[in-house]
Amino acid sequence: MNLSYFEIWKGIDALAQSKGLSVSGLAQKAGLDPTAFNKSKRTAPDGKKRWLSIETLNKVLNATHTDFLEFMALAGSPIYTKATIPITTLDQIQKTQLISDCCTPVHINEWDTLSFPDSYDDNIFALQILNHDFEPIYRAGTILIISPKSKIHPNNKVILQTKQGEILICLLIKQTANQMHVQSLTEHKQDKYIKCADILWISRIIWVSQ
Repeated sequence: MNLSYFEIWKGIDALAQSKGLSVSGLAQKAGLDPTAFNKSKRTAPDGKKRWLSIETLNKVLNATHTDFLEFMALAGSPIYTKATIPITTLDQIQKTQLISDCCTPVHINEWDTLSFPDSYDDNIFALQILNHDFEPIYRAGTILIISPKSKIHPNNKVILQTKQGEILICLLIKQTANQMHVQSLTEHKQDKYIKCADILWISRIIWVSQ
């Protein structure tokens, strides 16, 4: 599922062309600075490569009504489509034990399925948000792709369950050996400090489909 630096920018150029836009026009359509995709902005002054963030790419795909498989094709990357990945709703996992203590889907017959590109993570799954609790960040109907094997770093969006049964979708601010500082993604964006020993499982949100 990973795209190289060159494939990502090739995809941006090809997507703009397919929509009859310049790269500046594509950036504006996504609500970004018109110069965001200029070739001069693709490397830093010191020569380091500038990668697009997941959030930026999401804005572009949403603005152009393009799904990730289409973008991969435009980028020239080989597409390996998994037959399906499990998908259920956030409400459902809050009511039913459908995720193991290792953050893997269980009772698969109770899940629906969703097509998604191949991944290094065999335990990848999807959750759909049906309520308005996470707006404006995640609207009702948003699908979150969860990867239990992905490494988690500060500023990553994650989902976790505490040993008390609470399920949180949040932004990881900081992690120490004993504690996680997270910020909820609800409208009020409350900061929470959770002991690592109180977390049953935690996984990174690697993709969002809106």
